[in-house]
Amino acid sequence: MHSFGHRANAVATFALTILAAMCFAASFSDSFNSPTPTASVKILNINWFQKEANANDEVSMTLNISADLSSLFTWNTKQVFVFVAAEYETPKMR
Repeated sequence: MHSFGHRANAVATFALTILAAMCFAASFSDSFNSPTPTASVKILNINWFQKEANANDEVSMTLNISADLSSLFTWNTKQVFVFVAAEYETPKMR
């Protein structure tokens, strides 16, 4: 008959093997995920625009931002960081 230590070792080894297999399966299934987020940004109103002394411009505007980020969330996603970067060009060069 096996002792308590042998039985505990067998149960712990079996449990860790099953846990490792589940972790591998979850990680492997995430490699098939292809996120396709979509977003649209519309300018509703430009509140004010001013030229700064250091050759930069400053603007305050109202935006309508709509985004579908649901494809980014998987079993392992805890947080998604989203930001908006704006660029513009003017026809007149400085």
